Amino acid sequence: MSSPGAPAAAAQTRIRGVQPSFDELGTPLRDVTFCVVDLETTGGAPGDSGITEVGAVKVRSGEILGEFQTLVNPHDPIPPFIAVLTGITNAMVATSPRIGSVLPAFLEFAQGCVLVAHNAPFDVGFLKHEAQAHGFAWPDFAVVDTALLARRALGKDEAPNCKLGTLARYFRSGTTPNHRALSDARATVDVLHGLFERVGSLGVQTLEDLHSFSSRVTTAQRGKRHLAEPLPHAPGVYLFTDDRGEVLYVGKSKDLRTRVRNYFTASETRTRMGEMIGIATAVRGIECATPLEAEVRELRLIAEHKPRYNRKSRFPERQHWLKVTVEPFPRLSMVKQVRDDGAGYLGPFSRKRTAERAMAALYETFPIRQCTERMSRHPNRSTCVLVEMGRCVAPCDGRIDMAAYGVLVAELRATLAVDPTPVVLALTARIERLSADERFEDAAVHRDRLSAFVRSSARMQRMAAVTSCAEICAARRLDDGAWELHVIRRGRLAAAGVSPVGTHPRRVLEMLQASGETVLPGIGPVATASPEEIETVLRWLESPGVRLVELDGEWTSPATGAGRYLRRLDNARAGADHHEPGERRRALRPVGP
Repeated sequence: MSSPGAPAAAAQTRIRGVQPSFDELGTPLRDVTFCVVDLETTGGAPGDSGITEVGAVKVRSGEILGEFQTLVNPHDPIPPFIAVLTGITNAMVATSPRIGSVLPAFLEFAQGCVLVAHNAPFDVGFLKHEAQAHGFAWPDFAVVDTALLARRALGKDEAPNCKLGTLARYFRSGTTPNHRALSDARATVDVLHGLFERVGSLGVQTLEDLHSFSSRVTTAQRGKRHLAEPLPHAPGVYLFTDDRGEVLYVGKSKDLRTRVRNYFTASETRTRMGEMIGIATAVRGIECATPLEAEVRELRLIAEHKPRYNRKSRFPERQHWLKVTVEPFPRLSMVKQVRDDGAGYLGPFSRKRTAERAMAALYETFPIRQCTERMSRHPNRSTCVLVEMGRCVAPCDGRIDMAAYGVLVAELRATLAVDPTPVVLALTARIERLSADERFEDAAVHRDRLSAFVRSSARMQRMAAVTSCAEICAARRLDDGAWELHVIRRGRLAAAGVSPVGTHPRRVLEMLQASGETVLPGIGPVATASPEEIETVLRWLESPGVRLVELDGEWTSPATGAGRYLRRLDNARAGADHHEPGERRRALRPVGP
């Protein structure tokens, strides 16, 4: 069995053992000094967040030349969620230097090096911002992103994602990432050497090779460029098909021909897309009036055809809901559809695990029963261990009647639909107590439960607001003076069009209203369209320049709703997300339902 440091050692041996030849072009990787850097921060946005720790390792030819580590006083308090994630507390950084004092030492340490980071735009972006803010000239560093390199070099069957922890295990790093800067930088060094070993067999021997690794165009790609020629320069949806007519992949673009052409050039670097292009024999284009129509059609076509090379939106029907049951002593239940039964619902959740986390957050706040047996109006049963733990009010043995239990359930339903504050306060207090006791893993579990509940509640409230409107007509003026027009009925896009310059937009809108799809009311906030379509429509409605022309209904959200807590959660998670770049690149949506 190989030792944990085997990949790094192998890379070191390979780099040292290869002698340069006269025809070798560029800078050999063995001669490059890399500075592998990692930061811990209070959030995800430079300027709004501060750096709390800097760690770096300088390495050349597989040999470690030096290390750099320091805690940093971020000036502002460290959010509790970040303290849970990193273990760095306000007390630990109280006497640490400010970033303005740390930067000169770091820049001297990294002088003449190629910077390396896992999700480099995050770490390098913070450093560049702070350098500019404190009047330091930022050197013209070459930058290598190990997350991006891993996505190009490894298949899904080798590494399910490109998180640092996943890659460290795959390459058997001698250091386990733990959200501390120096440890994560050491792990990234081993990942870098493991990736060098992988791409070296593909002909990558120099720094220039490394930067151009993603710029290869296969013969199969070049040979199929003619498939893009019949497509128009217009917004729409494109479908790659094989020789049997099976849809392999569905995509959208504001310019169909230009986008499809890119699949046959160096700009397309995804391994699975190269495989798909090798199978494809035709590309069919569907021209759309507006980019929003293209986005919606893409979602509907993916759901209809379920193409094997599309990763997202293939199974919108697979969703979960939390239901407050209708019975003498209601309980929470996980169901797969909403019924018109007077029950309270929360969702939809695309993942069962997220629904379970939200359910746990509700049980932390409301001590309703968790048993699944039906209960009569006057139960007389023995209690369970939850009663002894103080986590259930025990309707089973009659110590609480239906009226008092009903008050508790009414508060629960109000929390689902209107105001999540009781859950936020309860779980925040629990997280702070666990953090004070240094039980950081337990605190992280409760953080994830709180995030799952708040995000799902905010999402449901936003969707319910727009699906309650029988019709919304909206317009946006384009740069050339034309008007982009959409008719949205109960959250579903019913019609789309453009009113050209010189034509009154009202006439075009009236034609769209007359010819648009009829959408009947349904049950629940996503009865008329998939959650992805409703959210896509909402993003357009909330984008700059959009004007409401007609509104049939009330488009409102509760002032006390869950949306007011989202910014706090986003800032808390942002510090963790830079360690999970592969997931963020593959699925650009908030962690939640």
